[in-house]
Amino acid sequence: MPRDFLKNVKPVYDVVVIGSGLAGLTAANVLGRAGYRVLLLEQHYKLGGLATWFKRPGGYLFDVSLHGFPHGMIKSCRRYWTREIADSIVQLKHIRFDNPMFSLTTTFDREDFTRLLVTRFHVAPETVSQFFDTVRAMNFYDDQSLTSRGLFDRFFPQREDVIRLLMEPIVYANGSTLEDPAITYGIVFSNFMSKGVFSFEGGTDRLIRLMGDELGRNGVDIAIRSNVDRILVRRGAVAGVRVGGREIAARAVVSNANLVDTIMRLLGPDHCDRQYLDQAREVRLNNSSTQVYIALKPDEMLDESTGDLLFSSTAPRFQTDLLLSRDITSRTFSFYYPRARPAAPPRCLIVSSTNARFEDWAHSSPKEYAASKRDLIESTLDALDRYVPDCRARIAHVEAATPRTFEHYTRHLGGASFGTKFEGLAVSRNLSQQVRGLYHAGSVGIIMSGWLGAINYGVIVANDVDAMLSRAADGS
Repeated sequence: MPRDFLKNVKPVYDVVVIGSGLAGLTAANVLGRAGYRVLLLEQHYKLGGLATWFKRPGGYLFDVSLHGFPHGMIKSCRRYWTREIADSIVQLKHIRFDNPMFSLTTTFDREDFTRLLVTRFHVAPETVSQFFDTVRAMNFYDDQSLTSRGLFDRFFPQREDVIRLLMEPIVYANGSTLEDPAITYGIVFSNFMSKGVFSFEGGTDRLIRLMGDELGRNGVDIAIRSNVDRILVRRGAVAGVRVGGREIAARAVVSNANLVDTIMRLLGPDHCDRQYLDQAREVRLNNSSTQVYIALKPDEMLDESTGDLLFSSTAPRFQTDLLLSRDITSRTFSFYYPRARPAAPPRCLIVSSTNARFEDWAHSSPKEYAASKRDLIESTLDALDRYVPDCRARIAHVEAATPRTFEHYTRHLGGASFGTKFEGLAVSRNLSQQVRGLYHAGSVGIIMSGWLGAINYGVIVANDVDAMLSRAADGS
């Protein structure tokens, strides 16, 4: 008989969290630690959202998302999760760039970027310093009229090589473009440039297991394979959720689902005023991605000089639209060495990631789709052979994921790997003004994308929920 994943779920909670991406997990943990009765509902069979993994025969474990986040993850994980999680965050010290303009390796921090810009790109030291100080001072509520292109033109006019060095990794990190507000670039870049790029030792599977253990210690109930049908509203306030044919009452609901899907499907437009709905309809989804997962044979090892992250491109100049093209010229390779999962059998894994448009993959026939995936794999291996010679003979397993894959597993509209464009942030933050007790946390407004942004947004929303519930308890 089908398993009842809601068997042990109670009829009433203080808070229901829909979705277990890092924002949803963190919001649930903060609220559970504060003493609230919390239920976390996840439609997939494992937690983590895009921060997840999958297994293949032969002892191969693949992390789905690229491994790389700022130093701030250590502080956030120590404060809002556990010291064990925080102490497992380690720096990636070999970030490589290889393109027709330049080829170099960097530790991806301010000191090394300054060295490169001054000695290799011959930029005046005072210009470099002023640029770094400017982006470090940016806040999400700053003026949005200045674009990233305008920012670079101010400090590095006609220096396409410098723009490529500074911009290309952030495009992969959050999907931003030169036409987006400069703050969507500056805030993310300044986070990384403080002390470099970091990853989680032990893999995403260990991270999510440790987070699940902490949620249990804080009394959070978890139900997987539990797809929420509707957010329930009574007299302008959230009343709970409907899931699996059951209604579960709650004083507050936090949706970690896609922002547009939360408003238009789970809630329904009838509960929102016209101006807010107009703003919600204007929210643009960010792009998705394709990924190719490659496992080397057990006896095939990579020299770590190959790098941790490799931004590889054959395009003669940097253009953000080329990064979305089906005619791929740029890829980010993540190299996983045995040290990445010291408790697992020693394996070398490679994940290639390319930004992509959902519509380029959405409507092909099964035969066309299979052929396109095969072409993606073969073209990726052609590109990889430059860095891992004779790679095809050394591979034990290879497979591909597309925007359709991400839509299937995450239920994000369009398989949006980076949530929404910048205008989504205000719509997300203002949801509770439409329905009392209803909140959204997730990858919105570009600056909230990535692992650190998701965790911190989960904290922000948890604090909002706590304040609302406290006021209700006081009768204010």
